[in-house]
Amino acid sequence: MSGTLVVVATPIGNLGDLSPRAAEALCSADLVLAEDTRRTGRLLQHVGSGAPQRSLHEHNERERIGDVLEQLRAGARIALVSDAGTPTVSDPGYRLLAACAEAELAIEVVPGPSAALAALVLAALPTDRVAFEGFLPRKGAARRGRLAELTGEPRTMVLFVSPHRAAADLADLAGALGPQRPAALTRELTKLHEQVVRAPLGVLAERVADDGVRGEVTLVVAGAPASVPEPVGEDALVARVQALLATGMAKKAAIAEVATSAGVPKKVVYQAVVDAGS
Repeated sequence: MSGTLVVVATPIGNLGDLSPRAAEALCSADLVLAEDTRRTGRLLQHVGSGAPQRSLHEHNERERIGDVLEQLRAGARIALVSDAGTPTVSDPGYRLLAACAEAELAIEVVPGPSAALAALVLAALPTDRVAFEGFLPRKGAARRGRLAELTGEPRTMVLFVSPHRAAADLADLAGALGPQRPAALTRELTKLHEQVVRAPLGVLAERVADDGVRGEVTLVVAGAPASVPEPVGEDALVARVQALLATGMAKKAAIAEVATSAGVPKKVVYQAVVDAGS
């Protein structure tokens, strides 16, 4: 009988956020796949787990997959963790999970801490529709293209920001999305010096440029506001109706068409036509 890959979310700062189920998964695992074995070693020691570790990070994930699949087929219960938060969310592990799914091997998830979700809640911005963007591309056409895509994104956006690139990221976002776009910069979530600064992008960009920023940073940015159509004057409404009438369209149908395209009630267009004597 094949084993199971257990994806375990780990604390993003406060060890008290590790759930009992997560602790049990780490203690009962035959092997723990860790992004940084030194960091995870401290977590294992905290929960009293003697499970052996093996590294799995962005530089060796591909070459490790075959061996992990063999162990799973042999019945091993293997826990996958990242340095902090939920694995595969801008962290290694996606390729391994995809390989396990393709091989029809069992996968479980032990949900828990996530910097993206914590920041989204603290930002106090709309959460009904959300776009997780992870890290911006560092430079070049990829970066310019991503910023152009985000300009019209209507959903609230969540981005991870490296402290040493925070000034450039915020400046470029303010330039692309506008300095008045509402945003929230969160840092050191769940830790002693947790901080949330809610301000327009331009203000955040200036503050970080002047003072810098330290620690783990997650940025939440409001989506693009819905475009409001320019109001159409009565003369323009009448002109549109007359243009449609000239094509042979019936007056009732022409009024309905103009009303729909202008975003106004049909009675408004009708009254404009009557007042113009058309």
